[in-house]
Amino acid sequence: MTALPEHQVSFWMDKAVKWGQATSHSVQLDTTRHMDSLKSFLQQLLRTLQPMSSTTEAMKSLPFVGQFLGRLCWNPYVTADGESQRLLLQCVGCLYSAEPKNAVERRANDWIRNLLCHLTSEEEGSVVHALEKHSGSIPQQYYSETLKKMVALLTEEVSKIRITKSSERCSCDDIHAVSVACVPLVTHPDAAPLIGALLKRPVSCSCSHLSEEFIEAVSTAWLRRKLVVEDDALMALWCHSLSSLERAVLSLLESVLSDQGSVLQTLEKAVTESLLPKASALHCHIFLIVNDVFRNALRAIEENLAVRALIKVFTGCFLKSRTAQKPQENLPLRAFFPHAPQNLLTPLLTAPSEVPKQAWLKHLHWIVKLFQEILCERNEREEEVKEEESPRRRRAVFEAWFLLVQCGHWVDAAAELLVSVGSEESEPLLFLLTFYHHPTNRGHQSAQQTIVAREAWSHLRILFPTHTAPPEQLSPVNELLSSTLSTNLILHLLLNFAIFSQASISSVTEVIQKVLIEAGMRRRAVWMLSSMQHRLNREDSLDARVHPRLRTLQDSIGPAHAAGCT
Repeated sequence: MTALPEHQVSFWMDKAVKWGQATSHSVQLDTTRHMDSLKSFLQQLLRTLQPMSSTTEAMKSLPFVGQFLGRLCWNPYVTADGESQRLLLQCVGCLYSAEPKNAVERRANDWIRNLLCHLTSEEEGSVVHALEKHSGSIPQQYYSETLKKMVALLTEEVSKIRITKSSERCSCDDIHAVSVACVPLVTHPDAAPLIGALLKRPVSCSCSHLSEEFIEAVSTAWLRRKLVVEDDALMALWCHSLSSLERAVLSLLESVLSDQGSVLQTLEKAVTESLLPKASALHCHIFLIVNDVFRNALRAIEENLAVRALIKVFTGCFLKSRTAQKPQENLPLRAFFPHAPQNLLTPLLTAPSEVPKQAWLKHLHWIVKLFQEILCERNEREEEVKEEESPRRRRAVFEAWFLLVQCGHWVDAAAELLVSVGSEESEPLLFLLTFYHHPTNRGHQSAQQTIVAREAWSHLRILFPTHTAPPEQLSPVNELLSSTLSTNLILHLLLNFAIFSQASISSVTEVIQKVLIEAGMRRRAVWMLSSMQHRLNREDSLDARVHPRLRTLQDSIGPAHAAGCT
């Protein structure tokens, strides 16, 4: 490391003091006259600072450096020059400590933060207003041009910073300093290229090379839709910060729970725009974390229709994004579903649209058989295994059910088929619906749920015959809907009979209105009808008869904006 000549240090320190904020015409001329030689000295200073191992070493070796750089940063004629501004920022960055070890380094970090805010601020007293006051320049124009120059220079520097040897000053400190400089700028559109470059910067050591303040500011700005960055930059943010990823998932979940009247077409748009499905398809660990958040939500409110719909839509969007990838880029599906029973993956992750409709019943029998085997195995082993092993068995059943929620389109297909099948064929379909709506006992027996489902199905077959629906059959259905045990299950069946039965639409509408009003189920019905419409639209299976029936029912029970669900 070559020492700086003392006479040069003395000369330029005297100049920095004399120039001040360039308030007089003579000082402005002198600053302009010495600009080229000043930049040469700054380059020497930068070369001297870069090999130093710490801020403390730099301050001891060059005690003048803080005051010198600070004075130049307050001189608007120096910072207005793009090259001198770049050199100043690089020198200041060398004084920043990603992990300050003493009071000197902590004070230096605070000073650097204030200095960078001063350089980029439009407030009175900043370098922007100093330039206006003494030269007549327009602040906004200067601010915009200076910011663009600074972003371009820093973006270039970020891309050039190399991975250093362990004996040298860690390059993460330089990246860390730039990320701190970006914190006040994250919502400014012109700063987006620099933010993207920082996020996409590969990790070069065990240090955290992006400041926590930067990560927090970027995450918050994106969630509030005040930041637009490239898709891969946002995914890099989630790879850098688990908390940012969890915040994004929770934000999506909260938006669904707070606006439960949203139709599923809107939900699918929100899920797609969240970028979580695309990120999950590219990064398996992101998919696993997203699903952990969904698991916890489902455990807390397992009967909430909105949460189930979100999980189903997210999984569908994820599979669509994964299909769009090149085959060689895809991990096997079992890597994304490590906790689910592996024999269920193929039948459940195959969409109904990929199976001929005449083969649906056979496909569903296959699915039901696998679920029954899992439940039978659980019941048999719970009698044999030690008490401490029982929770593990219950978790296995939960994971099977969670996969069914993710692939809820097959539950919808089973409900549709129940409108037309006979008693013998209905048993496995009713089992699947019962398990979907009541995966745990919750204080009551699963056998009781199966009896309720069968009873409801029998009443609905009479309620929706070929032509008319006798009013005397409404009472049993109302009683079943009023039951706290099976509300969603009965409503699921009721609406599928209303859509797919041969009963006239006028009689169907009359029955539905009366039943829903008396049972107080109008809100849930709107959500379920939207869910049915969403599935049928995706499968491109709305025929000339079904579509107007569904639309008529939606119109008859109220607008979607009034629909919430629990």
